[in-house]
Amino acid sequence: MKYLKILLLCIPFSIAGFFLKWNASIMFFLTCASIIPLAGYLGEATEVIAAYSGPKLGGFLNATFGNATELIISFFAIRAGLFDVVKASLAGSVLGNILLVLGCSIFVGGLKHKELKYDAQLGTFTATMLLFAVIGLTLPAVFTWNTPEELIVSDYESLSCITSIILLSIYVIGMIYSFRTQKDLYGVEHAEDIDAKWSLSFSIFVLAIATVLIAIESELLVGSIEPMTQAAGIPTMFIGIILIPVVGNAAEHTTAILMAMKNKLDISIEIAVGSSLQIALFVIPVSVLISLFFTPMSIIFKPVELFLFASSVLIANQVVKAGRSNWMEGLKLMTIYVIAAIGFFIVG
Repeated sequence: MKYLKILLLCIPFSIAGFFLKWNASIMFFLTCASIIPLAGYLGEATEVIAAYSGPKLGGFLNATFGNATELIISFFAIRAGLFDVVKASLAGSVLGNILLVLGCSIFVGGLKHKELKYDAQLGTFTATMLLFAVIGLTLPAVFTWNTPEELIVSDYESLSCITSIILLSIYVIGMIYSFRTQKDLYGVEHAEDIDAKWSLSFSIFVLAIATVLIAIESELLVGSIEPMTQAAGIPTMFIGIILIPVVGNAAEHTTAILMAMKNKLDISIEIAVGSSLQIALFVIPVSVLISLFFTPMSIIFKPVELFLFASSVLIANQVVKAGRSNWMEGLKLMTIYVIAAIGFFIVG
């Protein structure tokens, strides 16, 4: 996190660039660079507040605000009508958590410790829940596979809303289940190891400031996407499914890799799989419901997004159940992610 602080210098430049009408490509990368450390502070403040709040309330705070950055970016993208970017970025978050974050964690940890061992049963329930969530997200697309895209939102708005409410209900029930059984569903168990290095009042202050600045930078980011893609010729799908998720999760990615280097791959798995479950059961449904206040967005994902959802979740289940891994397994995961990234960059 300390190395990411340098990127805070991009915040005043991005705001100045907005008023001075700087080039869209420059604005895009300045806002991306600004959001990375802010997301880190947002997550760190949440974890410190959770340490003061106790395990149950702390777990709730982590599970609710763990993906706040993605939700804020999604809000402004929905308001701007960039539905493809929203859904691509949320699908990319799941893909990135499982293939990139978990892959990098296993690779780096495996290079240092040769073979990594972890409790195979610890994350099995979470991985199974993630598989359920992906099936829930896939079903609406199955029922609308032969429907013209322009009719999906208007004719199947109720299907999207009902599916979102059901998934969100499962999310809440999952939190209650976690509190009663002490099983960590959403990757927040590692918060118990966080030292309360800040006071509670200062942590709340940091949380508030980081949230406001992320909101400002997210609006600037969304405003620069379309001009930048047109000027630079970068496919919108690549921006949505690769770049934005990396920006929103950079700090969390760093934590997962550092835990693997300490031979704590259990925590890395909790972070990667738990965060993916939060995206599928909380952020996606909430984004669909938020869109009702603007222009309704369907919960129907593109076939390529659904394929990536399903394949990455199946991989997660296999990794979690193995109980041991090595750097070669991590390299395989990263290779799949790189191939997908190249495909989106070339094909779009």
